[in-house]
Amino acid sequence: MPMRIGVGQAARATEEYLAFASQLGVTAVQLNTPDLPGEQRWELGDLVALRERAEGYGLRLEAIENVPNAFYEDAMLGRPGRDQEIENVAATIRNMGKAGIPILGFNWMPTSVWRTDLAPVGRGGAIVSGFDLSVAEDGSQAGKVLVARRDRRVEDQKDSWSRGALFEIPETRTDEDMWDAYEYFVEALVPVAEEAGVRMALHPDDPPVPSLGNVARIFRSVDALRKAVELSPGPGFGIELCLGTVSEMGGEEAVLDAIRFLAPRNKIAYVHLRDVKGTVPEFVECFLGEGNYRPARVIRELSRHGFDGFILDDHTPALVGDSPYGHRGRAFALGYIQGLIEMMELDDGTGTR
Repeated sequence: MPMRIGVGQAARATEEYLAFASQLGVTAVQLNTPDLPGEQRWELGDLVALRERAEGYGLRLEAIENVPNAFYEDAMLGRPGRDQEIENVAATIRNMGKAGIPILGFNWMPTSVWRTDLAPVGRGGAIVSGFDLSVAEDGSQAGKVLVARRDRRVEDQKDSWSRGALFEIPETRTDEDMWDAYEYFVEALVPVAEEAGVRMALHPDDPPVPSLGNVARIFRSVDALRKAVELSPGPGFGIELCLGTVSEMGGEEAVLDAIRFLAPRNKIAYVHLRDVKGTVPEFVECFLGEGNYRPARVIRELSRHGFDGFILDDHTPALVGDSPYGHRGRAFALGYIQGLIEMMELDDGTGTR
């Protein structure tokens, strides 16, 4: 299939969500930590029902992004109990394969995604999130930190931010600890994924800083993504390439570096196309076209290096009168990306119309 647009980042395949995707003219949808039964794993019947619900709207469920942290927190932290968690994740992967859902996105952030601000400071007063490492590392300001807590999701709340809701992880974990635990995890599960016809897709750490909450964040550079690919070179593993996170690492240079390494090796499972102004230790999210990289250059580079997967919006600015899900901000981002792809195809002579 050619490069295409997907709609994502919802927890439930509601009529509103699927109709929105259909109205935008896309073919692909993705769900983020879907609200499915199960405290330790997901069962086949629930996954089949999810896929069939999307198909009822003429849409293909191309990926599920993230199982709940509770499914594999011991595995991420290298604790006793990780072997049972890995068995349960393996069962979930096998069930996804049987259900016909081809990608499982995952992350290696036991302390989750952090921001230190969410305010109407974007263009024209749009609400955007920002991060300042000096605030995040100041224990007296812990109440200001916004954490993506999908286990405390407010109905249809965009991006699942919870203020002051830090994960309580008493032990410290170094880079070495986190790499050891990661290698143990993927060595056990990537072969399962390959056998099941499912691709595990790793999300870079957001924000890409050395540590948060005393836990190292090892996927904070393009070199770390290279290492992950070298550890798992087969078809059961890829990168869930969040370009906003890579932009946080080093702007357009880092983004193009990642694309030029990953795309020719067929290691981009799918793309989050968002951007920020600034890089760590301090950045703020923004509209496409006003951040660190040129979106048109990025789309061109993805195509030039052979990427043929789907592209999502991700965190988007909340526009005036926006819904909790962010329909207005997401529609702007997705329309922007659709226009770039069509223009590129026109220039290349690869368009079908």
